[in-house]
Amino acid sequence: MDGRRRRFEPTQPYQLTDESPVYVISVAAQLSGLHPQTLRQYDRLGLVSPDRTAGRGRRYSARDIELLRQVQQLSQDEGINLAGIKRIIELENQVAALKTRIAELQGVVEGAATAMQQAEAAVHASYRRDLVPYQDVQQTSALVVWRPRRDQDR
Repeated sequence: MDGRRRRFEPTQPYQLTDESPVYVISVAAQLSGLHPQTLRQYDRLGLVSPDRTAGRGRRYSARDIELLRQVQQLSQDEGINLAGIKRIIELENQVAALKTRIAELQGVVEGAATAMQQAEAAVHASYRRDLVPYQDVQQTSALVVWRPRRDQDR
């Protein structure tokens, strides 16, 4: 994460989600398989920034634990340095935000298309479907003669 996390605000009291900051650093370290000092370093570097209590103690969420495991996997198994991991996390967050925005815009476009179809249907429904009286067109006896040009006339 980029260090600018939103503060966790439960929608209902005692409701736990993946974003609920419930784990102290020692439990988070145990769950992630990392040393607590490593978690502090990741926090300083902005890789995984847990929520803070009023006393400034770190509280990790289930999502933070999963991110810690991902950082460990990228570092140990893939050999990516911490700066590279930070960039990967930033790009993944950016992609997720863009996917969310695309979904929102698709909803807007679909809503506009539906509104346009409804407006079009209303216009078509307003057409009069009466019979149109037939009026005789007056015939004229005028004659128009056409003559093609000859090469001499040019």
